[in-house]
Amino acid sequence: MKIHFLGGTGTVTGSKTLLELNQTRIIIDCGLFQGIKALRDLNWQPLAIEPSTIDVVLLTHGHLDHCGWLPLLVKQGFNGKIFCTAPTKQISKLILADSAKIQEEEAAKANQEHFSKHNPAEPLYTVADAERVTPLFRVVEPNLAIKLTEECYFTFFPSAHILGACSIELHAEEKTLIFSGDVGQDDDVLMHPPQKPKLGDYIFLESTYGNRLHPQNDVFLDLEMIINKTIQRGGNVIIPSFAVERVQTVMYLIWQLRLQNRIPNVAYIIDTPMGIKVLDVFNDNPKWHKLNPHECEEMCKMFTMISDYEDTINAIYDKRPKVVIAASGMITGGRVLSYLERYIDKLENTVMLVGYQAEGTRGRKILEGAKEIKFFGKYYPVEAEVVLVEGLSAHGDQNDLLNWLNELTQKPKRIFLVHGENEAADTLRSKIFEQYGYDAMVPLLGQMVEV
Repeated sequence: MKIHFLGGTGTVTGSKTLLELNQTRIIIDCGLFQGIKALRDLNWQPLAIEPSTIDVVLLTHGHLDHCGWLPLLVKQGFNGKIFCTAPTKQISKLILADSAKIQEEEAAKANQEHFSKHNPAEPLYTVADAERVTPLFRVVEPNLAIKLTEECYFTFFPSAHILGACSIELHAEEKTLIFSGDVGQDDDVLMHPPQKPKLGDYIFLESTYGNRLHPQNDVFLDLEMIINKTIQRGGNVIIPSFAVERVQTVMYLIWQLRLQNRIPNVAYIIDTPMGIKVLDVFNDNPKWHKLNPHECEEMCKMFTMISDYEDTINAIYDKRPKVVIAASGMITGGRVLSYLERYIDKLENTVMLVGYQAEGTRGRKILEGAKEIKFFGKYYPVEAEVVLVEGLSAHGDQNDLLNWLNELTQKPKRIFLVHGENEAADTLRSKIFEQYGYDAMVPLLGQMVEV
């Protein structure tokens, strides 16, 4: 069995792992690279294996770094089945359509304003390319074995990361392989705890927070203090947020604070069309999260939902203090840029980051103290207060990842640490050996391993 690490190694983006069995090629996730230009450029490179020769995609969840390259896979010849859960199908359709739309818009803007070195600037893929993925989705229930061939079958089991997110147990050639996908926190605000593997010869474990522990801070208190302080000085709170699960988590926390009169009665705005659509996915899939339908309805009532860009402009130029949740979470694109264009250079405002900021992203740069930020071909001074609210990540921390291994009934032959920057992955490798005595390795991008 050959395993090709085509993405999500040494980085938290571009997740792609290819398995070559006797007669079958399976790709686990097919994500987009984000962050520094060297990584983004990889999206334009051909896959190491001809896409038309791949039989099946197993999709752990619908985040862009796990599903965002699917339109190119299909465009370049893949015509097999894409297996996933029902919420993952719904979310992936939204994510891919949004990604394609943003790329088309940014290419058009670059051509109009001549800030790209490419003439003409082209989107990585179009909305039409994204739509060609949908007919290939095949929905399966968790904890149900699905046969791919006479000798190969797989099972999804919930990983608690976002709605529909699952790990994968794959049986092939008398071996059991476990792919964690992204693993959520054991005590997430909205998600149920992750299900843990019992047996695996080879385990592919994410390591995003492999070298860190989430702080044991009171997230409610952090949000209360940041919002109150900013509003008192006449500023606006801009919250760049991932449209899937993070928007809904932040909404829930703010709703609870408002119910308790701990934050002022100002405008609370959700400006992410995709985030709004994900609320429908929450309503459609109550077994995947902790909120009941009544709570979902009451929570939504306190927020102004913006879908039309004209309303975005009106909100931006409204001088009254407000709290705005807008995509994207690492400030890589989306409507949050329109708010930051007007607000990031003013001292009274706050940019509240609520999740992991990958290397090379605008979010990471301002978090590390960058004095200016570039978007739309221009540089903007960073004068607004930049704060990180930790503990809201949809990823488990080092303890959660170590605990995810604690129900294994026997020692795995090898653990591969993926989906983490090198320092995080290597720290987790040491901790796994220290706690369990298990051998783990950090594969290189493009590496092939035989097992």
